[in-house]
Amino acid sequence: MSGAWSALLWQGSGHEVTDYIGYMYATEGRPTGQKMTVSDGHTWWFDSGSLSIDFAYTGSMDGSGCETMHAASDLTDWLIGRFPEVIDGATDRDLIDARALRGSLARAATARSRGDEILSDDVDVINLFAATPDIAPSLIGGTRQAGRSRAKASQALSVLAREAVELFAANPTDRIRECAAADCTLVFYDESRSNNRRWCSMQRCGNRAKVRAHRERNSSVPPR
Repeated sequence: MSGAWSALLWQGSGHEVTDYIGYMYATEGRPTGQKMTVSDGHTWWFDSGSLSIDFAYTGSMDGSGCETMHAASDLTDWLIGRFPEVIDGATDRDLIDARALRGSLARAATARSRGDEILSDDVDVINLFAATPDIAPSLIGGTRQAGRSRAKASQALSVLAREAVELFAANPTDRIRECAAADCTLVFYDESRSNNRRWCSMQRCGNRAKVRAHRERNSSVPPR
């Protein structure tokens, strides 16, 4: 992704895109993926390919996950795992803000995966968070620590929103998609060069598809 400071911002309900490129450099090098648990208690590793979509799945997005943000400390733990600059703990106000942003990110990702327009209210929420101060980039090797050495939870939320602005504007239907399994609605961003990712996880839906295909092949082989 480009490191230019020009960004894709949507204005109003028309979703017009201004002429600006890329912000995902702010999340490059930050880990994605997390453990997912469904209602039956089964847990597996799901990497959505995007920090903002990962964050959407910290709640029950489309009934596909479980709530993990019960307290401000849960938000702190999630953010620090991806933004070590966030030294101060999140507040209850941060948690309320985070849940509001998360809801909009979840609905936006689902809409994009289905080729639908993102609701204007959710566009407004994402843009609002994207317009707040974020975590400033910095070079390694200086003698003074400034800016990025210490950040607030609200700044990390801004980074998530700015990644979402680029992600949803640049990939309306191409790389944001649902898992190909008929019984799975998990959404991911396909960051592969070949753009051919089909499954939410090879350990989950991908493996189940292989098992089904193997059984079908064996059942169709006539006995000797």
